[in-house]
Amino acid sequence: MNTTLLINGKSYTVDVQDDMPLLWAIRDIIGLTGTKFGCGVAQCGACSILINGILTKSCSMPVSYGVGKEMFTIEGASENLEFLREAWNVGNVPQCGYCQSGQLIAATALLDKNESPTDEDIDTAMSGNICRCGTYTRIKKAIHKAVALKNETI
Repeated sequence: MNTTLLINGKSYTVDVQDDMPLLWAIRDIIGLTGTKFGCGVAQCGACSILINGILTKSCSMPVSYGVGKEMFTIEGASENLEFLREAWNVGNVPQCGYCQSGQLIAATALLDKNESPTDEDIDTAMSGNICRCGTYTRIKKAIHKAVALKNETI
């Protein structure tokens, strides 16, 4: 069935079943491979995207859920994501890097809602994303650094 999905401001028409996991359509059909498959049961956060600005685990959502909604993946561009990318580089955050696209999307969702998060805010917002390498301290520092970088530009 032809379905149109709006991802990162661009429309994609895909011929898939409505119940196909959104992650598969994004990665395998559309070719935006930055969003990762981790667990397949919405527990690890590697597949995190924003749907209408809400952090969503795309591995457990059917394609039909995304119809008519704006989706944002790691391949997209936003002010907060750009500051986070810079902070991630400055802080040398990733080790293996596998979870980092989901971490960055979760951090983007946080900064989109809270311009000056506390450590507790960060812990809460990032709790749905697992890093097997344990870079949580670097992630938290990078989020604070992104806020500082953004404040420097104001």
